Amino acid sequence: MKKTILNISLVLSLLVTFTSCKKSLTNYYNNPEKSTTASVPTLFTGMLNDDRVRPAYWNLRTYLMIQAAIYSQTASFPNSGNAYQQNDGYTGQYWSDFYYPAGNGSGPLGTYRTMEQVYNSLPADQQANQAVFMQAAKVFLYERTAKMIDAWGDIPFSEAGNLETHSTIKDPKFDDAKTLYSTLISGLNDAATYFSTASNLPANVKAAFAKQDILLSGNLDMWRRYANSIRLRLLMRTSFVDEATAKTAVTTMLASSASYPLIDGGNVGNYNPATSDVLLQPLSTNLNSPLNAITEGGSYSAPDYMLNTVMLPANDPRIPVIFAKYGNPTYKAMPITFTADQQENNYTKYSIVDSTTFLNNIKLPGILITAAEVNFLKAEANERWGNDADAQTNYNTALQQSVSFFYYLNAIGGGKVPYPSASTISTFVNSSTAAFSGTSTQKLGLIWTQKWLNYGFMQADEAWSEYRRTKYPQLTFVNQTQAGYQIPPTRLVYPSVESSNNSNYNTVRGKDTRTTKIFWDVK
Repeated sequence: MKKTILNISLVLSLLVTFTSCKKSLTNYYNNPEKSTTASVPTLFTGMLNDDRVRPAYWNLRTYLMIQAAIYSQTASFPNSGNAYQQNDGYTGQYWSDFYYPAGNGSGPLGTYRTMEQVYNSLPADQQANQAVFMQAAKVFLYERTAKMIDAWGDIPFSEAGNLETHSTIKDPKFDDAKTLYSTLISGLNDAATYFSTASNLPANVKAAFAKQDILLSGNLDMWRRYANSIRLRLLMRTSFVDEATAKTAVTTMLASSASYPLIDGGNVGNYNPATSDVLLQPLSTNLNSPLNAITEGGSYSAPDYMLNTVMLPANDPRIPVIFAKYGNPTYKAMPITFTADQQENNYTKYSIVDSTTFLNNIKLPGILITAAEVNFLKAEANERWGNDADAQTNYNTALQQSVSFFYYLNAIGGGKVPYPSASTISTFVNSSTAAFSGTSTQKLGLIWTQKWLNYGFMQADEAWSEYRRTKYPQLTFVNQTQAGYQIPPTRLVYPSVESSNNSNYNTVRGKDTRTTKIFWDVK
């Protein structure tokens, strides 16, 4: 971690250059090459410009597709002996990208620490005008921090970035994951409260925020909803380990949509993914697509459980925009039980990931949270602590929004698949395999399985977290042959870039196994 601390200082001192994307970003804020000092607004924009959010090649190829997507079966994968083995180098790069701009991420923690330093040096009147940037940055940082906890558990956070904030080099401690989660949940509530009262910002501050905000274009209501929605996600994630706390907070939120507005899309007929969801759109000159990331990793075949068990029996209208028949007469996924040789010799006989929606889509956005996910969360909360009628409404709404979302992705990729009729969607929602029916356990299973499907490979990290939390869908994992890696892990082990450089690693060494569970994984 000393190396990380030094890199935060060295890289962030030059962050205003934004060399990797300077031409595209000039559309969003003043030319950083003409700036002599880092400012809170430009650092904020740089923080949001994160290819660990977007489905960029490196993020898919080295992190999501070969770890989380395999462990959650949201993508297919070669049934090789080491399929479940974590890649230390690649996960080390993801780890570093959180702490400083190491090459593919914006280093949200290090960037935020620099923002704090700059902000604290400002006069009081200027701090008041810059607070909106700090609160928005905190929401984004906390969402990214939760992903780190969900993958590793305890992480350095409170003391990380000491060189920026206190001008000292110090190995940061590993913060307790559960305690840190509580900090995130509380901080998100504080941020949402701030945005609820920020409508009286001076006109020039609003204009500056809108210019710098490449995520939500300065929409204060959307930032409030974003903060509340991530808080809802984190509360539900802790709801089996501390149900009383989660239940109290979540039921309070759901009982007052005026006090706690969410990214829930509102009325189904008014839902528009482009304006209702929190999506990080690609830069205008970004010609990257997931094609190589998916094909190089052998992850282009349709996942067995997703297509064969969940979607086909329900005649799911999302099938034509998520998968392609690949020249075959019908949609059908390759059995997950196939050996590597069988996969290699038979892959042309089975469906693959759709090229227009995914493989060649240069306009795919990064997904932070969608209305469908929020309504699935609301459905779970109402099924467990509210009433069945509300749960069914939430669930049906989420299904319809998920259909709309995937057709939106297809459309921005140039797809021409006609949007399904209202009767087609109604038939799907009320089909025997998708309809909200059965015991409470069965209904929860439906909610969790459909949420997993909605995440797909683009949000494989969230799918893996929810799979570990809920144990749904009820997947079958083929044992691999490599000793010690026969089954998927329950967490990632710390990458050597951290364990070798942070002397405080000894405090977490005993927890650092691939079978240790994250604190919320108790079901």
